[in-house]
This record gives sequence, C-alpha cells and structure tokens, in this order.
Amino acid sequence: MLSSELISCFFSTHAKRLKLHLGFILLLCACSTDPEIVRPSDKYSFDVPYFETGTNVPQPAHNQATKAGVELGKKLFFDPILSGNDQISCATCHLQKLAFSDSVALTNKGISGKPLLRNTPALFNLAWATGYFHDGGAKNLESQVFAPLLHEDEMKENLDELVKELSGIEEYKIMFKNAFGTDSINTSFIAWAIAQYERSLISASSRYDHWKQNKGEKLSQLEISGMLIYQEKCQKCHQEGFFTDYSYHNNGLDSTFTDMSHERLYTGRYRITDNIEDLGKYKTPSLRNLSFSAPYMHDGRMASLEDVIAHYSSGIKHSATLSKDLPSGGFKFSDENKKALLAFLKTLDDYDFTTR
Repeated sequence: MLSSELISCFFSTHAKRLKLHLGFILLLCACSTDPEIVRPSDKYSFDVPYFETGTNVPQPAHNQATKAGVELGKKLFFDPILSGNDQISCATCHLQKLAFSDSVALTNKGISGKPLLRNTPALFNLAWATGYFHDGGAKNLESQVFAPLLHEDEMKENLDELVKELSGIEEYKIMFKNAFGTDSINTSFIAWAIAQYERSLISASSRYDHWKQNKGEKLSQLEISGMLIYQEKCQKCHQEGFFTDYSYHNNGLDSTFTDMSHERLYTGRYRITDNIEDLGKYKTPSLRNLSFSAPYMHDGRMASLEDVIAHYSSGIKHSATLSKDLPSGGFKFSDENKKALLAFLKTLDDYDFTTR
C-alpha cells in the first residue's frame, strides 16, 4: 500500500496542482541471505550535532537510513537522469559549495528556462524540520522530492520513464537492491533514498561551534558584541543551536498580501493553512552558512547580509500578522551594531560542510 505520509502531504510552491504518481511500496527482504543486502547493523551513522541531546537524528520508522541508502540517495541527487531531458540534477540548483543553494534570486536553470517564483533554499539540518519549502507545503522529505521532479519548470520528469531508465542500469539495480533488499526499483524507493541522503546533510562545524566546544580560537570582541545583539533581538525566532525555530513568521517584508495569483503563492503560509493569521508568514531560515546562501528571503529580494540587517534595522513593514517580536520600522541598529552583528553571523559559516 502507499505510504500514508506521502498520500497526506500537501505540495507547496508551484507543484500543488501536479498529480502524485507513486509506485507501490514494497516490504524489505529482511530474511534474505544475499550478502549484498544491507542488514540493520549497517544503519547509517549520522554526525549528530553536539548541541542535540538525542543520539540520532529524527527519521521515519519506514525509512531508516542505511549506508547503502544514503549512498544511493547521493548518487541520485547528483545524477541528471532524474530530469526529463537528462540534463538537470538536484545538484544543478543545490550546490554544495553554496551550502546547497544556488546564488541567484529566482533560478531559471530548470527544464523550461523560466525563472521560478521562489528562491532556492539551502539544504542542511533538514531532519529536524517539520515542514519543507518556504511555506511548509511538504510535510516530510520523502514527499518533498516529488515537487521538483514533476514540476514543468524544474525537472519535468515522467516517473514511469525514470523507473525504466534506472532499471536498465546495472549499477543502479545493484544499489537499489543493496539499499532496499529487492530487485524492484520504484518511485517510493527513489524518494526514500534521496530523503536519506538529505538527512545526512548536517552542518554544525563553524568557527562558532568550535568556540562553543572550546576547540578553536576565541571569538573577537566585535563578534561577541554581535552575539549579544543576536541574543537580544534575533534569538526568539533563530534559536541557538540550529539558529531557527523551524516555524513560520511574518518578518515585515510587505504590508499587504492581496496578490492571489499563482495559487496564492505570495501569501506565505496562508496558502497552505487557509488561516488568515498566517498571511505573510514564511519558514524561519537558519542563520548558519549565510555567507554562502545569498541572496536572501523567500524570493531572493535581498542581495547581501548588509541588506538583511538594514531591513531589520529600519525596513520592517507593519501588517496585522507581523511578528510580535519585531517592531514596526525596525530595531534602529547603530552602525557599530550592524558591523558587530554581521561579524557574528559570519562565525556561523561552516566551511567544512561546504567542502567535505
């Protein structure tokens, strides 16, 4: 039977109208004697962040990560065979050197060449999120995979054709069998493998992290001053650790939300919940790796971190759903405060994550 999580998911951005075409989910062959099949003892060992009290990352019971599953997911993530023209991979728009973002406001690298309507998000620490896309329109990583795969302006893949292509490649046949213990390749296993790989993208090795663990150089006085400003003004939404609350807030980008085009794309989380209190709310991005993931905001409207800090200093626009933690008009940072905050944010850049 089909996974209930996949059936119940709500696709976000521009993929909502697409029909989800899934293969049947097959039971894993736990009793097989084939030495190539991954056993439970071969579970993938995540690099759990030091600030997490748990011993493993959150993952669904039906899709526990294995070494073979993560390896397969990584290969699929970087393989353009996933697109209708065999030229576009997930990594086309999610580059590791940019913390798996793409450095443009609205990418046109998809199969149609048309600019998308949302900025490409960076990908890291995804296992702890409770929703995906800027408005939380996908409930889990397994279902999220299908939105870019199917969308006509992104990868525009025919899933039946994709299964046929992969089934004709001996290397993939072996990798799918190693990962899921069956000779069958189907769309569910494709999504499961990519989700396993995406959960392995964990970033917690910045200069700030080394300092917190007494493993690296101390932060400068300017950076410490910036951290204190962050703790006073930013921490309620960008909670220390992951530097996000994985929730949704209206951060004062706009004062009105009357444009209902593109399936109410410009209304934020409201398009998902139909709750008027969610107008203009978008998922809180992490403050980690900001030096790599410009431009900023859900539509890439801000080119630099200086622009972002200026927005919170003097550009916050009032509306009925504006976060109560943000003052209309902004925090009125001094030039020295702006400089300090910028310095602190750069201590959250994880160069190990973008290069390893």
